[in-house]
Amino acid sequence: MAETLAYWQALNQALDAELAGDDSVFVLGEDVGLYGGSYRVTEGLYAKYGEWRVRDTPISENSFAGLGVGAAMIGLRPVVEIMTVNFALLALDALVNMAAKIPFMSGGQFAMPLVVRMPGGVAKSLGTQHSQRLEHTLMNVPGLRIAVPATPQDAWWQLRQAIASDDCIVLLEHAMLYGEKGEVDLQAAPPPMHQAAIRRPGKDLTIIAYSRMANLAQAAAGLLTGAGIDAEVIDLRSLRPIDWDLCVDSVRKTRHLLVVEEDCRFAGAGAEIAATLTERCFDALAAAPLRLGGLDLPTPFNAALEAACIPQVNDIVEAARRLCRPPGRE
Repeated sequence: MAETLAYWQALNQALDAELAGDDSVFVLGEDVGLYGGSYRVTEGLYAKYGEWRVRDTPISENSFAGLGVGAAMIGLRPVVEIMTVNFALLALDALVNMAAKIPFMSGGQFAMPLVVRMPGGVAKSLGTQHSQRLEHTLMNVPGLRIAVPATPQDAWWQLRQAIASDDCIVLLEHAMLYGEKGEVDLQAAPPPMHQAAIRRPGKDLTIIAYSRMANLAQAAAGLLTGAGIDAEVIDLRSLRPIDWDLCVDSVRKTRHLLVVEEDCRFAGAGAEIAATLTERCFDALAAAPLRLGGLDLPTPFNAALEAACIPQVNDIVEAARRLCRPPGRE
């Protein structure tokens, strides 16, 4: 039976279930214990499981990420919380040179059952240094898997799947999603972690997005019906690997592709998605794919400027209308 949970509650219950079911699982990071996490994801777990399994750490991201790598190598299942994706830059040595490489360098003798959770994205005047989107950096690292849950249901499923996996998996959680509520079926069998989801079927246009932008794309698709455009919305759910088969099938059906991301367009996830789908669907496309992303500048602190630098629902609607406009129509 489904229940209504906020995104943070779904993550919290997923951690609780895994901690209860497997003594090798433990959580570590800044303020995950006594404080309960900056976004409440570890709330109540310190009192329930104690300081050995819910570990507050010093402010030293590379150190505690490295500790997670070592723990994973000896068979534990650590869940590392980096307080914000912006601080992951300080942990790149542990993530890129160790977590992503050790299974390969050891010829498979060492697994890497490590989960790294990171809130990120543009979230209500957090300023330039706390509003970055670093998925493009992490996507370029062989050996890492990247999940981008956009709903409470996927937050529940994908965190539990990540903890059970023997691969290093990064969960990128958008800071603006933590308070979003949705139905979560705690008993339903999850789809494969990398499998994309068709959030809204359509026949005229494929909109591919991920994380918070997948939700905005659904809102935009509802408005597009008034313009006579039946948009299909695909939530990728995973950025490494990407479910290319589902995307190809959709683009070949609709013959139009709009890729929406919060990050800036240059060398980003949207560029990879558009390029790959152009290669695979070139003969089916009725128009060149269109990419919609954030402006190529640091995120402003001012709320109005901040909103103007990333795609909003109306921007998605306008881009879709422009892409689907018949030739010669202005």
